[in-house]
Amino acid sequence: MVAEVHWAMWIGGYWWLLIPGLILSLWAQWKVRSAFERYSRVAASSGLTGAQVAEGLLRQADSQSASAPGAVRIEAIAGTLTDHYDPRARVLRLSGPVYSGNSLAALGVAAHETGHALQHATGYGPLGLRSALLPMANIGSTLAFPLFFIGLLLGGASLKGGGFGLLLMDLGILLYSGAVVFLLLTLPVEFNASRRAIALLREGNYIRPDEVGAAKAVLDAAALTYLAAAAVALLTLVRLILLRNQRD
Repeated sequence: MVAEVHWAMWIGGYWWLLIPGLILSLWAQWKVRSAFERYSRVAASSGLTGAQVAEGLLRQADSQSASAPGAVRIEAIAGTLTDHYDPRARVLRLSGPVYSGNSLAALGVAAHETGHALQHATGYGPLGLRSALLPMANIGSTLAFPLFFIGLLLGGASLKGGGFGLLLMDLGILLYSGAVVFLLLTLPVEFNASRRAIALLREGNYIRPDEVGAAKAVLDAAALTYLAAAAVALLTLVRLILLRNQRD
């Protein structure tokens, strides 16, 4: 969703506001790929694959809690770092290097995505709210910029202080605000899943104490990408508001 705003971010003024967020975003992407590649070369002492760890954690949760994940399927998916949990289909999708890999990076990512399944099963509030906002966020990220910049052109041409142009700009800001709220809600969801992942791996003896740091390094790097996405979105929203206020 963040990538969809990039096509329009250089139109109009205040573009310099976005530079810190873009730098953070590029650094975060490098950081997560670097950490994943580094610890993908370090095999976990357990010898288990990411798929096996996810299956074991789900089975353990089923046996320990009344609000267990239940019939969550685990599937392999193409790509690298494409891992995710689909709450609607109740499917845990793991990329090839995670699904069949036995590295510390693979186990960390698999446990993180399992954490999302456990969030879903226990009714974790931010996850439910984020899921409810997803349709609005998709609409907002798709329509906000076309509406805003059409309004900017109309407002700049002739509708000083009001009119249809400003209405379109306000509507664009409102729609984009929904996408920003969605990204902000993503932060507690992802941070909580990472904390659960480390705890699950330690409690289940899937990794040794001296291996915790490596798994945590991968998850911490991944968390930076969500933080960067939220930063870019917030700075973009501020920029839209400043551009709109110029038309008053």
